[in-house]
Amino acid sequence: MLEKQRTIKNPVTLSGVGLHTGNKSNMTFKPAPENSGIVFKRTDLPGSPEIPADIDHVTDISRGTTIAKDNAEVHTVEHVLASIMGCEIDNIVVEIDSNEPPIMDGSAKDYVETLKAAEIIEQNAKRDYLIIEDTVHYHDDVNNVDIVALPLKDDFRISVMVDYNNPALGVQHTGLFNLHKEFEKEFAPSRTFCFLSEIEFLIEQGLIKGGDLNNAIVIVDKEANKEELEILKSRLGIGESVILGSGATLNNKELRFKNEPARHKLLDLIGDLALIGAPVKGQILAARPGHKSNVEFTKMLRKLYLQKKIEKKFQIMKSENCIFDIEAIMDIMPHRYPFLLVDRIIELEQGVRIVGLKNVTFNEPFFNGHFPNKRVMPGVLIVEAMAQCGFILVINLLEDPATKMAYFASIEKVKFRKTVTPGDQLIFEMFLLSYKRGICKIGGKAYKNFIGGEVVCEGEFMAAVVDK
Repeated sequence: MLEKQRTIKNPVTLSGVGLHTGNKSNMTFKPAPENSGIVFKRTDLPGSPEIPADIDHVTDISRGTTIAKDNAEVHTVEHVLASIMGCEIDNIVVEIDSNEPPIMDGSAKDYVETLKAAEIIEQNAKRDYLIIEDTVHYHDDVNNVDIVALPLKDDFRISVMVDYNNPALGVQHTGLFNLHKEFEKEFAPSRTFCFLSEIEFLIEQGLIKGGDLNNAIVIVDKEANKEELEILKSRLGIGESVILGSGATLNNKELRFKNEPARHKLLDLIGDLALIGAPVKGQILAARPGHKSNVEFTKMLRKLYLQKKIEKKFQIMKSENCIFDIEAIMDIMPHRYPFLLVDRIIELEQGVRIVGLKNVTFNEPFFNGHFPNKRVMPGVLIVEAMAQCGFILVINLLEDPATKMAYFASIEKVKFRKTVTPGDQLIFEMFLLSYKRGICKIGGKAYKNFIGGEVVCEGEFMAAVVDK
């Protein structure tokens, strides 16, 4: 698999209408720097807001995947994301002047051809992967969905089975075993599909406003008379005649592959997996997947990815110096045992963000008196630890930090989510929200064992920075 990150060399544009919104849109792929990932940019909105393509920004999964940030959103991004992943591109900006990408012919074929025409180039930074080392299993008992990630040494494979208990479609299987060799020809051309029995419901839900027989396959799963077909034709704005025909598709639309629906489900799954934020080394097996299950499974893998990133950072720290060890922290902080509650600073973005940790041991003095029969760390001490971590962030903004001290002015929006017990490791991720005239505001979360893990506590703190 690739060792270096990739982007495109030249901007390229394609235009069309969105499948569900029916809005016209122009979409331009642009190069992006290393480690920037996939970002959508709404050029039609004031300030051209950007939306990172990750699972944290998914807001809707009704008949497609929608991502949003603040008041900016982009619908039905899965085909675009699948094309980017299929072309093994890591960093790219997707500029769009509407709220939905053009659907083109309902497949990813035009996207892939456009990206290749932009010339894909290698960057210097090393490519980051989510390496599956243990089985990850998602199960939805209600919809009978199973998706599994299995270890696979230095490779990526994905297999999909669909079964709609419908004779018009039946059971279909497909598998991709070589992304580089198979994606463009065997999966990118597979088109989106729906059932004839679904169309009325989709129209009533305000969807498929841009759908027609040129950008979607309609699977015939019910009888319909001529009058019903004329109503359907009118509501969809279809100019051509509509017939049931003798085949399994409306108007006897010829399939590009015998199992084209299954291939398109695999395409959708690859697009939703892009929301992890890194390509996968492993094998994915999916039975009856859909966007809801894809997103839930991707959340599990995103959590695993963030965990492995922090674990990797810890492993590096065993042989290299961290930002601040306990000796350095004691030079900064006036606190001492038993009230120095930060053991190490592992990340520091000057004036932006800090990550610290505390190893919670059985020997903590407060465990003797705070629920001694079921030892639980006091919530107020978790808040204090978060504030101490935030103070280290703030104090490093000052010209002469050794002469300064900070005192609480207010505590807001504090919520306790999980208990902390002996053996846990607390990870504090704190952000500087504002700093003006000696008054600082910080906010963040305390996680159990890794960033992105279980949230233990969250809140915002205001402090006054004064001379010692």
